[in-house]
Amino acid sequence: MATEIKAPTFPESVAEGTVAAWHKKPGDSVERDELIVEIETDKVVLEVVAPEAGTLTDVMAEEGDTVESEQVLGKIGEGSAAGGKEESSSSSDSAEKTESKAASKPAGGGKKHDVKAPSFPESIQEGTVATWHKKVGEAVKRDEVLADIETDKVVLEVVAPADGALEAIKAEEGSQVESEAILATFVEGGGSDETSAPASNDASSSDDEGADEKVGDKILAPAARKMVAEHDLDVSKIEGTGKGGRILKEDVQKAVKDGSAKKAAKSSAPAKAAASPAVEGERAEKRVPMSRLRQTIAKRLVQAQQTAAMLTTYNEVDMGAVMSLRAQYKDTFLKAHDTKLGFMGFFVKAASEALKRFPDVNASIDGTDIVYHGYQDIGVAVSTDRGLVVPVLRDTDSMKIADVEKTIVDFGKRARDGKLGIDEMQGGTFTITNGGIFGSLMSTPIINPPQTAILGMHKIQERPMAVNGKVEIRPMMYLALSYDHRMIDGKDAVQFLVTIKELLEDPARLLLDV
Repeated sequence: MATEIKAPTFPESVAEGTVAAWHKKPGDSVERDELIVEIETDKVVLEVVAPEAGTLTDVMAEEGDTVESEQVLGKIGEGSAAGGKEESSSSSDSAEKTESKAASKPAGGGKKHDVKAPSFPESIQEGTVATWHKKVGEAVKRDEVLADIETDKVVLEVVAPADGALEAIKAEEGSQVESEAILATFVEGGGSDETSAPASNDASSSDDEGADEKVGDKILAPAARKMVAEHDLDVSKIEGTGKGGRILKEDVQKAVKDGSAKKAAKSSAPAKAAASPAVEGERAEKRVPMSRLRQTIAKRLVQAQQTAAMLTTYNEVDMGAVMSLRAQYKDTFLKAHDTKLGFMGFFVKAASEALKRFPDVNASIDGTDIVYHGYQDIGVAVSTDRGLVVPVLRDTDSMKIADVEKTIVDFGKRARDGKLGIDEMQGGTFTITNGGIFGSLMSTPIINPPQTAILGMHKIQERPMAVNGKVEIRPMMYLALSYDHRMIDGKDAVQFLVTIKELLEDPARLLLDV
């Protein structure tokens, strides 16, 4: 009896997809959960795996065809393929699998475990396997990090369930995985240096399950393709050790190590000069996949500009009083609280007070409803190598300046290490971003939906100012408040920003609540 292969259930925002690549041909034998076909939508590439073991008998949607959610793509029949060629191929596959299994089995293997991706929150649909820290056959200790899963918000660690070794990797670096998807199989008590070499060859063969790419007369496995792009290598100089000369990840790693595949700018210069004599030398380009975090940042920023009636109002604040207070008490503050006294604590406390006075700025829009929040949860933008993240300070009205400073330092360190929890970046009623630490004198921050306002801090710069009829040099900072005009009137936005200015220019107001 034939089993139907169906397209995945697309989200509501995705109407249809395109058959990108078939990885099996009619007559090929397939194993249960083996990758058969990829469906490309306008947002992601979805993998379709075999619902059961058997033989691919029919392909009902060819590469390039447009398909809808849950449409039948093909059929799988029971048993192996008939005919001499197919039978021979099946026998060969069987022999290779037996040999591969024997090679990858760690010494002294015991109980087997499925290594699964973490359970993602409802707001996260899938993640990307960013890095495998262990190879197949390499000995690991219980709770040692095996792999990193990158989502659009955080990097999640996958740890070893026991002492042992990886038996097989089923989701290579760069592949998309869903919540609790099986990433690898793990065997207790195994692992040694002797087994790691053949086992790693078996792991490399799993590259075959991805979408291969042909460059010239070379065929690259997905993980190999990614490394070639990252290191800007000449594919023609890499020898492939996979089936049919296919270039595997290990082949690229070897080429990187010995430097044999570096692109030779001098030797290629004459040919390039002949083709375009106006350009001398090589103008290098590097193409790498956009990270999930960067994709999400891009999508949300564009969404904010397209959906909100965004407007920005500016003011400037004399930072002299805050700077004097900080200089006077910074040593005492450090001794008392074991953290440095910065400027962000003053801004967070001033914003908390201003949000209480102007509840519209602390509200959010949900469809046609306005949600007024009876608390102040302020997100603080933190820059990392991966992109910008916004962890949230909860109930800032009840926090002391020391609590704010300690939490922000902790957020910054864990954000750079990729250790922030998802719950720490969700919610928030208002956001503060500080471009001044990078030297920005003035900018227009973009709202973080569904919030309705964001405050931008900038560089402190000495400027001549009129003070009591005299010109004085004062440390000034431009402030920018971007707000959603659908929710906040210009009058309230300006008065909100003026309130922050007054509280910072006379910090005693924060203590006296005036």
